[in-house]
Amino acid sequence: MPEMAEQNQNTAGSIGPVEPAYVLIGKLQKSHGIRGEISMRVITDFPERIRRGKTIYIGSDFQPNKITGTRWKNELLLLKLENYNNPEDVRELAGLDVFAAVKDLPALPAGRYYHHQLIGMRVFEGEVELGVLAAIMETGANDVYIIDQADGQELLIPAIPEVIQKVDLEQKRMNVHLLEGLRG
Repeated sequence: MPEMAEQNQNTAGSIGPVEPAYVLIGKLQKSHGIRGEISMRVITDFPERIRRGKTIYIGSDFQPNKITGTRWKNELLLLKLENYNNPEDVRELAGLDVFAAVKDLPALPAGRYYHHQLIGMRVFEGEVELGVLAAIMETGANDVYIIDQADGQELLIPAIPEVIQKVDLEQKRMNVHLLEGLRG
């Protein structure tokens, strides 16, 4: 599953052909314990990259913060951040979004893409342009690409190998083969 990226320019979205600077990886919850830890709900397919020594960016102004420690507590990740040493310090961070810099994202295996790389692509069947990939819906079984068509209608296509034939990141172009029942 590709990395989830917010689709709002204010939160590192993937609007248009310009790659965002940040992608959403979590949401801070509440302080934990007496040493200044804060819990985070993880919103990434790569939680292993949230580790000691890494820099994360917090809030809508993307304030950099260095991670000095992590540990899991049930489904939440407890973070210890540099210069936050007690519960009072981290309480001000509760409810804020946490981002990673796109430049720091790990490379994906061939044929896998981050959402922000796909949003804004022109989608074609053969030489016929179907529209622009506007959003990605995660369904569990497979992602569904939402294509904005020139007539204002939306076309929903499953992100499965039988449908997605080719993705060209440089050309921002995706070639698809619509299965019967998908055609408008």
